[in-house]
Amino acid sequence: MAIQHAVLALLTGGPSHGYQLKSAFEAAVGPQWGPLNIGHLYQILDRLSRDELVVAERQPQPIKPDRVVYEITPAGRAELARWLAEPSPRSGGFRDDFFLKVTAAARSGSAATVRAVLSNQRGHLLRELRNLDGLRRAAEDPVVGLLLTAASRHVTADLSFVDDAESALLGDEGQLLARLAAAVADQSATDPEPIDSGRVSGSGPERAAG
Repeated sequence: MAIQHAVLALLTGGPSHGYQLKSAFEAAVGPQWGPLNIGHLYQILDRLSRDELVVAERQPQPIKPDRVVYEITPAGRAELARWLAEPSPRSGGFRDDFFLKVTAAARSGSAATVRAVLSNQRGHLLRELRNLDGLRRAAEDPVVGLLLTAASRHVTADLSFVDDAESALLGDEGQLLARLAAAVADQSATDPEPIDSGRVSGSGPERAAG
């Protein structure tokens, strides 16, 4: 997740210290992202400083501890331009926890299990969609509103997948689920048992002790 590039983008507006960057980031990306952990932000800033993409200057304050102010370097601007010019692949690919739940439920052969998994996920997504819609209506920043709309569309797509899974797995009176369960049982019956090297004759602790 390219938070470091978002930090570089924020620094193009001028030097900033950590808490300024935290506030600016949260205001820019909107409430659907959630709060940015200040410790994680300082880790990012340390990494950017080591890579010479930003420079850090310690500024003394009369009462409070010294404040560290960060400024983007020419190398940082070049890295930001490189990142902006590239397309963005999905950060997690298509390795989704819910996909694995559907796989496990389908191979159980139980229509009730599949129905419960799909129903739980649909309820969760509908609540998430209502929350996002409320945040979008309240958003004053047009870019934040755009990001919330994009998040809503992701949730809508996930709801469509739940509908697709329901139709495919529960729309034939259990025939597909029965075939999947039978295939799992057949595979368990035909897969050879792995050899335990410690139990092979002539090796392992049992042979040595005898």
